Amino acid sequence: MYIRPFDPWKSKLCTCPFKYTLNIYTGCDHACVYCYITSYIPRAFKVRIKENLLPNLERELRKFNRKFIVALSYSSDPYPTIDKDLGITRKVLELFKRYDIPCLILTKSNLFERDLDILRTLKCAVGITVTTVDEEKAKLLESNAPLPRERIKALKKAKKEGIPVYARIDPIIPFYTWEDFDETLDALSFVSHITVSTLKLRADSWKRMEAKLPELMKKLAPLYKKGERIGGYYYLPKDIRFKILEEARKKIEARGITFGSCREGYYSYPSCDGSHLVLQLLHGEIY
Repeated sequence: MYIRPFDPWKSKLCTCPFKYTLNIYTGCDHACVYCYITSYIPRAFKVRIKENLLPNLERELRKFNRKFIVALSYSSDPYPTIDKDLGITRKVLELFKRYDIPCLILTKSNLFERDLDILRTLKCAVGITVTTVDEEKAKLLESNAPLPRERIKALKKAKKEGIPVYARIDPIIPFYTWEDFDETLDALSFVSHITVSTLKLRADSWKRMEAKLPELMKKLAPLYKKGERIGGYYYLPKDIRFKILEEARKKIEARGITFGSCREGYYSYPSCDGSHLVLQLLHGEIY
């Protein structure tokens, strides 16, 4: 099975409405220092093609219940660098169009701009993750991903095409990306929904952060050691986490943008992940 029910590692804090997920590739070459997939995908930063994906996927889509959303993607970006040449994601979108599959796209790339002609014909919403608009910090955190300004420029084009757009500011890192939050929010003020999430560390990402950002981790490590352990992740202490989330929510909602939080046990409306934007297309609901 390529399309599977989304199950975020049975996290007790996940508030995602039911949806399916499809990872078109295995692995992700954006190589984000804080990435969580390295804990369960071998050679996670090397992208691999799935053999016979398209014919097998088409067989699944023929039987798929079209009232459900398929999210692209959570364990691998749907637009890794190699998709520029291979175009496999575009072929998947063509299948989605053929079988009228609603979808929710999330990426750290601007490559989706190539596929706007198809995306505007689908029942879909397109989102980008922008950790910070500070390009020096972004290159340290997400060494192989396109620059934030390139992602934002592409998302503005998607909005002009009439496609619902959303964003994630994720992860929020104290003493680092949190310092740039206002500027990042300003750059994304045209979107309909923003999801935020504080930095959650696993043992492997903790080591990468220490190797790449040692001075920052000297500040963060004492906080995380006093924080919570939830589902194999180190979380900030709840009072610090909720203070950040509350301030972020107020700033986002003050701009007339709806707010979501991811695996925080905090608050989201109308959805944590932006899936309500697709449901609106499916059912004509207004949020």
